[in-house]
Amino acid sequence: MRRAAALLLASFAAVCAAADEVYQAPEAFVAEAFGGQAPAPQMLWLTGERRQQAAAILGRDPGAARARYWRHDARTAWVLEEIGKERPITVGFVVERDHLAETRVLVYRESRGWEVRLPAFVKQFAGAALTPALELDRSIDNISGATLSVNALRRMARLALFYHRQVTA
Repeated sequence: MRRAAALLLASFAAVCAAADEVYQAPEAFVAEAFGGQAPAPQMLWLTGERRQQAAAILGRDPGAARARYWRHDARTAWVLEEIGKERPITVGFVVERDHLAETRVLVYRESRGWEVRLPAFVKQFAGAALTPALELDRSIDNISGATLSVNALRRMARLALFYHRQVTA
């Protein structure tokens, strides 16, 4: 009985430990996006119509008054967070000339759905752009058991592309 309880407790601890995985520090992602030397961060203020459009993309108010980004020429980097099922997922996006150049899950905190970090999944975002209706120009395949995490990445990808348009227009 004790052995079974200990095994159950160890399994639970392993799930909890895996539920907060840092795959890459956001600072390292940004530096890598710009060849090792990150430009100074800038701020995009979320006011008026911009805020309304961001809210439409997210399906909720963005909460923050501004979004931090890094830019060099036509390339921007964004580190965004969105709730999967219960906890935030931190994702880095690099946008170049209105298309996603890089999508990387940096920190995953949920107990399930971690498959969204795998290269086979995130490569679907490569080259994606926004339609005039602020949707992705391609479909992103779902992952069984990770629907909420997949949807969170889709929303963040749309938001990164939208924000990029705002600062490069």
